Order: sequence, then structure tokens, then C-alpha cells
Amino acid sequence: MYLRLENISKRFNSFVANHNISFTVDAGKIHGILGENGAGKTTLMNIISGLYQPDTGKIYLEDKLVKITSPKGAIKLGIGIVYQHFMLVPKLTVTENIILGRENNWCLNLREKQQEIAALSQAYGLEIDPTDKIENLPVGTQQRVEILKVLYRQAQLLILDEPTAVLIPTEVELLINILRQLAAAGKTIIFISHKLKEVINLCDTITVLRRGKVVATTTAKEVTPQQLAELMVGREVALQVNKSASVLGKVIVSVQNLSVANDRDIPAVRNVSFELRAGEILGIAGVDGNGQRELADALALPALRLGSVTSAGIAGLRSINKDKIEFSSSCTHQRIGYIPEDRQKMGLVLQFSIAQNLILNTFKKLPFCRNFLLQPLAIKNYAQVVMEEFDIRATGEDIKVSQLSGGNQQKVVLARELAGEPNLIIAMQPTRGLDVGATAAIHSQLLAQRDRGAAILYISTELEEVMAMSDRIAVIYRGEFVAILDAQTATIEEIGLLMAGGTRRG
Repeated sequence: MYLRLENISKRFNSFVANHNISFTVDAGKIHGILGENGAGKTTLMNIISGLYQPDTGKIYLEDKLVKITSPKGAIKLGIGIVYQHFMLVPKLTVTENIILGRENNWCLNLREKQQEIAALSQAYGLEIDPTDKIENLPVGTQQRVEILKVLYRQAQLLILDEPTAVLIPTEVELLINILRQLAAAGKTIIFISHKLKEVINLCDTITVLRRGKVVATTTAKEVTPQQLAELMVGREVALQVNKSASVLGKVIVSVQNLSVANDRDIPAVRNVSFELRAGEILGIAGVDGNGQRELADALALPALRLGSVTSAGIAGLRSINKDKIEFSSSCTHQRIGYIPEDRQKMGLVLQFSIAQNLILNTFKKLPFCRNFLLQPLAIKNYAQVVMEEFDIRATGEDIKVSQLSGGNQQKVVLARELAGEPNLIIAMQPTRGLDVGATAAIHSQLLAQRDRGAAILYISTELEEVMAMSDRIAVIYRGEFVAILDAQTATIEEIGLLMAGGTRRG
């Protein structure tokens, strides 16, 4: 065995994140870790990587007792981790991020390092320009930088937290092959994912956590996705999306030949046209970074709906031919719900409480504000009702959202954006990084909005999810809609090919 954990426990004040966790990871094997958001997976990985120290328990590497007191110490021990929320410096380039903290030579040859990074990226099929700045890269490309950073540091134990969350099927297959090759070469891998089929397909052994405890360790050959899901949440959970037939209403938004340039004045959306009706979900399928964010922002930003977009741009958009977007009269008098792709950077104020985040859109209105003064009791009562309705799990409405799991953070965003029953809902990566239970809850809420007559633009890099949730699917490639397909007849192979820049067969 390579790694052995014995009775690892960690608490934060009264909250027990890990309780007497014990399991082993064999050398040269891929070990899956599953659990709901908040089950203690990230805390445990932070302990292994030296960011946290356990309150009690022991860690052994190759049968030697080790004390990992810092991330730097973990690196020296050959432990590398790729976090779900990236640990990158936006203002630095790809190369600078990868070598950061590793190169102490005063005569650093940056061009040589760029060539080395380029060769490394090509060797592992993770193509990237080593001179690009992180702040200019889409989420999917940033994920590749994190993986390359670990590989560059020659870690013997690789911990990957949701590494396929932003990859298309062909890229997932490539990464899986790479991980298998690394394991065959003697690398030991801990693989954290909410994609149950993926874990079963890739991993040799699987450990399931629930509420900070190990509830099962099994082999991939012995379990089904349904069994794993029930172990994770402690109850029966639906893995399939069950939606009724759509009942289409009037056109809510009409887009004709929309083009959007990003903040570098580079075209991000090119001549996109579509209509979206009440009671319909239009899914957008595409590799991350093909114009999805710019399209969502162009439709969702309040300044755009008020007609005040100028050539100077807002929120990273330099120019929008806004006369190409027409909203129905009901939309112009009602707030549009927008679930952004990054809940932590764009969807929440992390240092605000749950209650404060729930009223960010309405804090100036009754009953939350009276005579220009906030009404604490009304805010508290509202938050308690919403937390129960959306199953937001926390000890109280005054807890900072930074202390919530990813799933509960996303539920706060969802609850706020669905308040007031908006006519148009733009949901971008609404289930990214969420467990099966939280994903099912998000899907249920959005389908309920569709059934009451809302029009929903559903943007995700999870192809199977887009196919399950959508009535129609638009495939976006390099900012253009290359096809709009019927979700009932489209195939995953056809959409995957179009996402990669291929042409439609037949």
C-alpha cells in the first residue's frame, strides 16, 4: 500500500468534518472517493495535502508515519492535488503558475520553461499556450493548467478533485487513459468525482463518505451507480431526469444574428439566432470557452435589458449588437433569473450570511427595507422559509455562505434567482461540482419552473445532463450555433462530434 489513514478526525468549532476516517490506497492504483457535498471529502484531501492538520489520527506513506504540516511539505513528500476551485494566480501566465514556488534560479530562462511546459502539455494531450495569462482562459483550460502543474512537480500521489467537470466526452476519455497510464507507471491516484459511472469505469477501489464518516469501501466491480448513490445520501435517489412533455407558450426572447466581443475585442459570439418559448428548456452544449459565458451575460445583464450597454462594455463584454435581442413585454417588467457559472466569484458574496445573500436582488424593497432601513426580522423569517423549501443545510440563516458546501452554496443562488417566478431563467453550469442529491434537487427546481411556464436557457458542459434536461439542444462551437437539435432524437455521438468542430452526418 502507498497511503494509509488511521482514525483521522477534524472539527471546526462544533462542526465535525471528519470522524475517525480510516482506509488505505494501494500503490499504482486509482482510488475513488465519493460523498455528498459537505461529506468531508475536501477537508480530508486538505489534510493529506498539508493545508489542514488533523485533530487526531495518523497518516502513513509507504508504511512510514508522516506529519504533513504544510502544502510545501506535502509536495516534498510527492503529494500533488488539483482542487475543484482552482489555485491559480490570474495575473500570471500558464508557465509562471506552473513553475511558481519551484524555480529558485536567479537566472531563470522563461523561454526554456515555456518550451518545457508546451512539451509536457503535448505529451499528455492537454494542449495549451504556455504564454497565455490565466485571467484570459476559460474554466476548462484553467483545469488543464492545474493538472499540468501537478505533473510538472512529479508527484507520486495525485489527488484529483472533479477533474472531468469541464471536459467533453472525448476529453474525458483521453484523461481517463492518461490516468490509467500514470497508474500503470507506478503513480498512485485519488480520484474524486460525482459522476458515478465514471468512477466505476476508472477506479479500482471506491470509498464512500457520508457526514464525515466512512460508510463503505468496495471495489468498482461489486457496485452499481444506484447503490453508490444510495450509500452517498443514505436514501433512495433518482439518477434519471423525469420530465413531462413540454407545453410551449409565447416567445419569451428572440435573438437574431447576435454577435458579442469579449474584453479583448475578440469575437466570442458570432451571428447567433434562436427563439426561446415559455415552458421550454433550450440546452447549450459545447466545450467550455466557446462563447457560452458571453452569450449568457448578453442575455442576463440588467444593464443590457435597460438598453444602456455602450461600446465601453460591461462585465467583460466590449460590444453587443443589442438591437438583435427582443424580450417579451412580460420579461421587460420582471426580473430575469441568472445562475452564473461560478457561484463563488459571481453568484455570492462569500462573507455575507445566507440571509443577506438571499435578498441581494430585493434588499431595497418591502418587506426587507422600510424607510431606507433594513428589517432584520423580516430578512431572518424569509431566509428560514427559503432554507426549508430549498433544503439549504446549515445551523442557521446567519451562517456565512463561505462556510457552506458547494451544493448548499448553489442552492442559495438558485433560491434567490427563482424568487418572484421569473419568465426567463438563464442557468449556466447549475450543477457543476455537485453530488447526485444536490444535482437532483437543482434539476427538480428547474423543471418545476419550466412546467409553470418559464423559459430556460440551460448551459452546461455535462453533455448527458444537457440531453436529459433539454427540449431542444443548440451546439455551440467557436461562438456559433452549428446545429439546433431535438433532444429526443439527438445522440451523444452526434452532439459530441459537433462540439469538437465536426460536421453533422447525413
